[in-house]
Amino acid sequence: MSNIKCSGKAKLCQKIRNSNYPGFYKKVWLECLKIPRGHLSTYSEIAKNIGNPKSARAVGQALAKNPFAPEVPCHKVIRKNGKLGGYSKGIAKKIKLLKKELTKERKICKIPNSVDGKGVCSFEKKY
Repeated sequence: MSNIKCSGKAKLCQKIRNSNYPGFYKKVWLECLKIPRGHLSTYSEIAKNIGNPKSARAVGQALAKNPFAPEVPCHKVIRKNGKLGGYSKGIAKKIKLLKKELTKERKICKIPNSVDGKGVCSFEKKY
């Protein structure tokens, strides 16, 4: 796990690495730290990036247990079909965080106003 770089977030990275969570969870959370502001990723992309390309569902489970949210930006992870997926602090909070960040970065993403979680995001470039 030491090959994951944490420039600018050293204290948070150390906290994650020293936590008592499974190594897989730690890899997922550290990978999420690489998602730049105003960008999104998918559960599948995170799985691929940590070397477990068939573990998208397990990535979702790890993100559901993320005790470091929103500093570990699991709200930036969506389904590969563009739908929002879940969020440990509730879908309404995920929508609020995404709208705030994507508006600030002038990204175009159709985020729903309701909490039905059926908003669709498209993004040109993954991190």
